[in-house]
Amino acid sequence: MSTWEATGVGSHPGDDHLEAIRVVFGEVPGLPYLPELPARGVGADLIGRTASLLVDMPVEVQPSGWRIADRPGRDHQRAVDHLRRDLDGLEEIGHDYEGPLKVQVCGPWTLAGAIELRHGDKMLADAGAVRDLTASLAQGVADHCAEVRRRLPGVTEIVLQLDEPGLPGALAGTVPTASGFGRLAAVEEWRVEESLGLFGEPVVHCCAPAVPFALLRRAKARGVSVDASLLRRRDEEELGELVEAGMTLFLGVVPGAGSRLPDLGAIARPAVELWRRLGFAPDELAGRVVLTPACGLAGASPAYARAVLAACRKAARVLKDDPAGGEG
Repeated sequence: MSTWEATGVGSHPGDDHLEAIRVVFGEVPGLPYLPELPARGVGADLIGRTASLLVDMPVEVQPSGWRIADRPGRDHQRAVDHLRRDLDGLEEIGHDYEGPLKVQVCGPWTLAGAIELRHGDKMLADAGAVRDLTASLAQGVADHCAEVRRRLPGVTEIVLQLDEPGLPGALAGTVPTASGFGRLAAVEEWRVEESLGLFGEPVVHCCAPAVPFALLRRAKARGVSVDASLLRRRDEEELGELVEAGMTLFLGVVPGAGSRLPDLGAIARPAVELWRRLGFAPDELAGRVVLTPACGLAGASPAYARAVLAACRKAARVLKDDPAGGEG
C-alpha cells in the first residue's frame, strides 16, 4: 500500500528548473520528483539526459541523432551540466524534505533504439552492445541515486522510473534501422526481463499501446505507469494479475497538454471504473493506484502543468474518500 496519491511523469515546460522543482514539491508532495526540462536544448532531452549517466560510454550528437563517441565532448558535457544544475536546484529547494522521491531515466531498450553505434546501426541491432549499454546505465543510475541521497539526506526511498516508450516496438520488431529502410529484429522477452532486473524494482513508464504487462510482472517491476486512454479491455486480465502480484498502477488520467481540465470526478473515473471491472475491493483503490498526467508535460503551458498536477492530487483524494464512485 502506498500513500503517494499522485505524481507526474517527468517532463515540464520552459527552462526554469527551479520553478519546475518548486511546482512539483508544492503540488504533489506525496511523491515529488526531479523534473526534466527538454526545452533547454541538447542534452536536456530524454535520451541525452540519460546518456550523460552512462559509465565509460560517452555520446555525441550527429545529424541523425545521438551516437556513441570516442571521448566525452561538448554535447556530453552539456547534458552533464544540465543534470548537475537540476541536482543543485533539487538540493536548494528540497533540502529539508523528508519522504519518498521519484527520479526518471530512459530505460535501456528505448535508449538502445535511439543511440547509434560509432560506425553503423542503432545499438538495439547488436545484442552485445545492448548488454554493455544496460550494464553501463545500471551503474550510472546507481551512482545518480546515491548522489540524490547525498544531497537530500531526508529522502526515505528513491522510486526509480524507467521510461520505456520504445519497448513495445522493440518486442514487436517494428523499430526502424538507422537507414529507415528496414526494421530491427524483435527482442526476446527474456532479454528484457533479465535487463530490468539490473535496476532493482523500478516503475516502468510506457505511454504507448501494447504495454507488455505480463513481462513487467515477471520482471518484478515495482509498478507500471500507463496512459489510461490507451488501455483496452483485453489488457484487463493482465492488469488484474499485476495488481494481485502487489504492483502499483500509475494511471495517466489527465491530458499532458490542453487548456481546460475536466472536473475531479471525471479525472478519477477511469481509475474507479477500471478497479470495479477488475473486481478488487474499493477501499484498496487509493493505496494501489497513483494518479498522473497521461504523459510528460513538456508540451503544456507552465500554468497548465501546475494545474494538472494539482488536479491529479485532488482527484486522488476522491479515490480515497469515494472509492466506489458513488455506488455501493
